[in-house]
Amino acid sequence: MTLSIRPADPARPDFVGEVAGLDIARGITPAEAAAIEAGMDRYGVLVFRDQPLDDAQQVAFSRHFGPLEMATGDIAQGGQRRLSMEINDISNLDCDGAVLGRDDRRRLFSLGNMLWHSDSSFKPTPAKYSMLSARVIPGSGGNTEFADMRAAWDALDEETKALVRDLVCEHSQLFSRGTLGFDAFTEEERAKWQPVPQRLVRRHPRSGRLSLFLSAHAGAIRGWPIPEARMLLRDLTEHATQRQFVHAHVWRPHDLVMWDNRVTMHRARRAPPDQVRDLHRTTVADSAPTLEQAA
Repeated sequence: MTLSIRPADPARPDFVGEVAGLDIARGITPAEAAAIEAGMDRYGVLVFRDQPLDDAQQVAFSRHFGPLEMATGDIAQGGQRRLSMEINDISNLDCDGAVLGRDDRRRLFSLGNMLWHSDSSFKPTPAKYSMLSARVIPGSGGNTEFADMRAAWDALDEETKALVRDLVCEHSQLFSRGTLGFDAFTEEERAKWQPVPQRLVRRHPRSGRLSLFLSAHAGAIRGWPIPEARMLLRDLTEHATQRQFVHAHVWRPHDLVMWDNRVTMHRARRAPPDQVRDLHRTTVADSAPTLEQAA
C-alpha cells in the first residue's frame, strides 16, 4: 500500500490527519519519514491506526524525526520505573503491573496530564514531536484532546497579538502540579524543575506559521506581576481551547498518535481509576531553546 493522509474531520482539513498504508513495526523508509514530517507540518497531529508495537519498534520509528528525550520529567525514577529512560510511562501501573492506589504519589502527579499542556515545555529545550502508543485502554473515557495553537493565534484580535508577540514565560512542573494542590516535591525535584524561559509566540521553522506556546507549566511572564501574568495566561488558554480549535481522539487498541508540541496543546480526559490505562510515549527533542529560535 502507498502511504496516504486524509483529514480526520473534513470540516477542519488542516488539523489532525489519519495515516493509512504504513506498517510501522516493519520499519519505515526515509521517503516515508519525509512524507510523515510533511503531514505533520500541515496537520499538527497524525493518527496511525492498527499499529501493534513494542518499545524497540516505537523507538526505532521515533528516531527518524530527531534525537529522543530521556524521560527525566517523570516523577517515578530509579527502581520505581517500569520502562526504559527512552519511554515516558503514561499509565496507572506500578512496576508489578498493578493499578496504582488512589493516594499513590505517582498517580497524583500524573493527574497533571489532564491539564492543557505542551510536552516538556518545562525543559530548557522543549519537545518537538510526541508519539503515544496505546497498549491497553480502559473500557470508557481516557480520550486525549488536542488544541490547534496556530488557529488560536490566527483568531486573536490585532491588539492582543501585539501585546503578546514578544513576551517570555517561565515554565515549571512545580507550577502545573501546584495548581492541583500537589506540592509534595523533594528538594532534588525542586532543584531539577526550576522555571525555564519560553517564548509565548513561536514561528514554525518549516511552515513559517505563528502559534501560541501555552501550557499548564507556564506560571509567570518575565517583567509582569504574577497575578496579571496568570490572568493573561488563563485568558489565552480559554481562548485557545474553545471547541472550534479542539479535536478529541477516541483511543482504540494499538493506535499510535503523533503530534507537534510546537503548534498544539493536549490533555488527557478522565478514565475509571480502577481500570488499566497503559500508553507508552516517545518524545523527540526540539533543536534548541525557544529563545534561540527565530522569532
